[in-house]
Amino acid sequence: MTSADRPEGQGEGTIPRGEELPFFVYGTLRPGEVNHDLFLRGRTAAEEPARLPDAALYEGPGYPYAVDRPGSAIAGELITPAPGAYGELLAALDLLEEYAGPGHPANIYDRTAREALRPDGTPVRAWVYLAAPPLAHHLARSGTPIPGGDWLRR
Repeated sequence: MTSADRPEGQGEGTIPRGEELPFFVYGTLRPGEVNHDLFLRGRTAAEEPARLPDAALYEGPGYPYAVDRPGSAIAGELITPAPGAYGELLAALDLLEEYAGPGHPANIYDRTAREALRPDGTPVRAWVYLAAPPLAHHLARSGTPIPGGDWLRR
C-alpha cells in the first residue's frame, strides 16, 4: 500500500481502504467514565469487554497512558461504531487523543491497529491509542504503573 492509497491518519498497522475497525478503549472512554458519554454515547453499535495483550498502563493527569510491554495486558472495551458514525467518531477520537497523524512530532498518542482479545480469547483487530514514543520512554523511566492494567480498578 502506498501513501496515496492509505486513508488519512493511518500509519503503522495500516488497514485496507474502506475497512472500519472497532476501537479498544482503556481509560476515560470506557462505559461509566466521563469521555464515554461525551464521545461515544449514540455513536456505538456494540461495546464489549476485551484485553489488549503486550501492553501496560501508566497514570496520567486524570487519564491513563498505554504503552507496549511484552508479557503484560490491559483491560478495556471493544467499541464498534454505529453504522454511518465511523468517520465522525474516528476524527473525534483522534482530536481527543491529540493524534495528528503517523509519526507527527506533536502526537501525545499514536493510533495503531492491534489485536485485542474478547473474553473467549477470540482476537479482534482494533484501533488503540498508545503513548507516542517520547512519552512512552519517559513513562518507562519515571511513570507510575497501574497495577493489573485496569483503569477502573486503580
